[in-house]
Amino acid sequence: QFQLVESGGGLVQPGGPLRLSCVVSGFTLDRNAIGWVRQVPGKEREGVACIDSEVVASAESTIYGDSVKGRFTISRDNAKNTVYLQMNNLKPEDTAVYYCGTEWNIQCSPRFEYSLWGLGTQVTVSS
Repeated sequence: QFQLVESGGGLVQPGGPLRLSCVVSGFTLDRNAIGWVRQVPGKEREGVACIDSEVVASAESTIYGDSVKGRFTISRDNAKNTVYLQMNNLKPEDTAVYYCGTEWNIQCSPRFEYSLWGLGTQVTVSS
């Protein structure tokens, strides 16, 4: 069974950090790009970050949404089948449900469109 499970969400003050995790099962990260998107009720889904699979390049290749560049960092640990999203300098507008997903491609797409998703984890940035 193919599955992605997000964790690490919570309540954080503006300016603070938070790290999300996406554990995958039933498949491996070495041949699948994994991305993060976020959703606020009533708004369109927004692409956050994506990391290419290991077979694309030895150096980790990533893409980021414009609103998070310089603040968020995506990384992967193939041995743990886990993708991380390190979020720094969080802002109230980062509040959303964060989902990880895959389109079964080895390389990220700037469209952030995926066919398999996790259930999401809530991130709330508030004082």
